[in-house]
Amino acid sequence: MEKELFFMRDPWVYDSQSEQFQRPDSNLGFDTRALHAGYHPLGDMEQFRAFVPPIVPSMTYPYKRFDEIPYPVYGRTKTPTAALLEKRLASLEGGEACLTAASGSQALFNLIFNMARPGDNVITTLNTFGEGYKQAATIFPERCGVEFRFVENPADPESWDQEIDDATKLVWVETPSNPTLFVTDIAAVGDVAHSRGVPLMVDNTTATAALQKPMELGADIILLSVTKFLAGNATVLGGAIVGPEELIEDVRWNTTEFVGAIMQPFDSWLTLQYLETLSMRMERHSLNSQKIAEFLVDHPKVKQVNHTGLASHPQYDLAQKQMSGPGGLMSFVVEGGVSSAAIVMDSFQLICHAVTFGTSRSICMHPATITHEHMTPKERAAVGVDDGLIRLSIGLENVDDLIADLDQALGKV
Repeated sequence: MEKELFFMRDPWVYDSQSEQFQRPDSNLGFDTRALHAGYHPLGDMEQFRAFVPPIVPSMTYPYKRFDEIPYPVYGRTKTPTAALLEKRLASLEGGEACLTAASGSQALFNLIFNMARPGDNVITTLNTFGEGYKQAATIFPERCGVEFRFVENPADPESWDQEIDDATKLVWVETPSNPTLFVTDIAAVGDVAHSRGVPLMVDNTTATAALQKPMELGADIILLSVTKFLAGNATVLGGAIVGPEELIEDVRWNTTEFVGAIMQPFDSWLTLQYLETLSMRMERHSLNSQKIAEFLVDHPKVKQVNHTGLASHPQYDLAQKQMSGPGGLMSFVVEGGVSSAAIVMDSFQLICHAVTFGTSRSICMHPATITHEHMTPKERAAVGVDDGLIRLSIGLENVDDLIADLDQALGKV
């Protein structure tokens, strides 16, 4: 019975023999945790006797007695359904605790706002998602007095070390990056950050824990856009941070409590259902994207293909080492810049033009004019955001149909 009830316990428990905190579900496989972590139908919420975790939409929780304050007490900080999702995400990423947010961008903002003060700095690169760059380049420096330093050569650990000083509060890596799929050596950058007493945060949105385990490589904090592959079908908006319980609860009670932007019960409940198929979906995304990358790399109208599964990728060996699959995000450059990209994208019959990625349906987007428009032309050039770059989020369709759609669209250029 003891093993059956591990789902009911807190994510970490104290083992008196080893004098360390141990994760009760650490001996179980990823797919098992994606289905079970945080909830057992015969134990948790027994009053519902529900095989599927229930949605608890209440935003306030009544007191039994004057001196018995419940937890959660109010929906700005936590709800039972969001709490279950947080336990599951923490389990999948291998962290002590998790806090959800209204979006991935909101999760980043809450974390930085909580950790950094005027005069502090954060070290990152230009290889970040567009809204993250906007926060780093203008919002935090201009409105909060927090400096963001962009590493010149992110492939060189020494380049990271040169930017860190006594005022550095965080090192932030996004890998593989959106939209050019730059792969950062998590272990190497983690070693640099830790040698200077600074935590490492890894944005694991594009790979997810199904394909990449940053905490096993030295990451201290994980940033997630739940909106993307974790949910997988464009019905949920949400984000999360995973990390040490002390940090997560500090953010919860000193930032989120006042912002009030956690994932709502229904979105949390939907995400719990979608996580059950995460591993299978990421495998199919990876298989489809690999075949499409191999098709595009030989196409005469394509100048460049960014995909971690291609041997021509600059960090191919590193990607093979630190990821178990390429995932579903990729990009390619067509000859002729913006005008050619527009022709190709307008010619798609199956692939949809939309501003997101990580969905079961394939999506295209033009980074230079949408997500990365805030960057200067010089900055876009530095990270490979060419005017002819098209980002592809490869879905779960029959791959031959997707290749046929790409072929006919490229034929219009």
